[in-house]
Amino acid sequence: MLKTTIDILFWLFFLYCVFSVSYLFLLAVCGNLFYRRKIGDIRHVPVTQKIAILVPGYKEDGIIVSSAAQLLLQQYPRQLFDIFIIADSFQPSTLQRLRELDVHVLEVVFEKSTKLKSLDEAFSRIHGQYDIALICDSDNVLGQNVLLQLNACFVQGSKAIQAQRVAKNLDTPFAILDGCSEAINNHIFRKGANALGLSSSIIGSGMAFSFPVIKQVIQEINTAGSVIVHEDKILQLKIIEQGINIHYLEGALVFDEKVDSPQAFKQQRKRWVLGQFLYLKQFFLPAMGQLFKGNISYFNIAVLHNLVLPRAFMFVILLVLIPVSFLMNFSIGILATLLWMAYLLTMFLSLPRGLINKELLNALLRLPRAILLMVATLFRMKKANDTFIHTVHTRTEVSNKYLTKTPDKKG
Repeated sequence: MLKTTIDILFWLFFLYCVFSVSYLFLLAVCGNLFYRRKIGDIRHVPVTQKIAILVPGYKEDGIIVSSAAQLLLQQYPRQLFDIFIIADSFQPSTLQRLRELDVHVLEVVFEKSTKLKSLDEAFSRIHGQYDIALICDSDNVLGQNVLLQLNACFVQGSKAIQAQRVAKNLDTPFAILDGCSEAINNHIFRKGANALGLSSSIIGSGMAFSFPVIKQVIQEINTAGSVIVHEDKILQLKIIEQGINIHYLEGALVFDEKVDSPQAFKQQRKRWVLGQFLYLKQFFLPAMGQLFKGNISYFNIAVLHNLVLPRAFMFVILLVLIPVSFLMNFSIGILATLLWMAYLLTMFLSLPRGLINKELLNALLRLPRAILLMVATLFRMKKANDTFIHTVHTRTEVSNKYLTKTPDKKG
């Protein structure tokens, strides 16, 4: 009886691993073979879209002035874009410096701060007419023609775009690991999903939406109740529920600061791991309902994405599965080995060639520590659910020597 139970549990877990690797492998291959950018040559597209760039920030005094100044350098008609800095708990001196720039400063105060609360308040105070809302983090630096690319997409009918977020800094092993993780996510969950005709997932910044659509969606979410951990995930489901497909725009570069220390890595992953589990629990039943209505994108993002464990966990689990499988049966052990190799191939297919170098090999030596930090987050997730976790940003310049050129106007 005990042996039968163990066998059943083993095979259930083995099949789960097969599903996880197969799912990721399919998206990785499709991202390489079938992804097509939403736009081609943007030089002949009329520049007509008025854009509101919204930058919510919480205690970002060290970075926000530089970020605001760099946003003003966009290659886009100045009368067609405005920058709104949503200032939560900024120092008076920072506010004064911001007001010296050609940006709008919206001060906000909350008992419990969240990005969606800041955005909702900002939308209620913005009275101009805009076509596009571009949401950025306070540390983001945009490639010079990002607004031109977004204009082309929305002129051609898009209502939701996720730009390509890339590492702003690759100067420490943990920053490299974080940057590679985001690059892999871009390929699998954005390029791969779009290649299959599904909606891309969003990242939390560098995302552009039809202004009236996102204003209404954020108001609905904020009215429904307090959301702290997985607010971006709820936002994307609300968009997809309306039948709007989120397109991933590779080449529209948004440079984002990567965590550069073990402690920052741990804090960030705590928020992500918690969000994944809560998200799956909260939206499983609604996702089943959407699936029966034919909304595969909703089901894919709400359920399939979150059934797959974080990559560091999967790497270790698949590695441990090999000797356990050989104990069960030699043939099963061979299958487990092939499964692990397929997982490694999936990661290789998803990683930009420019990031495969000696610095990455050095960073991989820190991977065991990164995995231990992620495991440690599992024991503090309840506390994270009740707390707004703020990541401090300090980098004002892009120090990514592998990706510093922005795409030309041909897209």
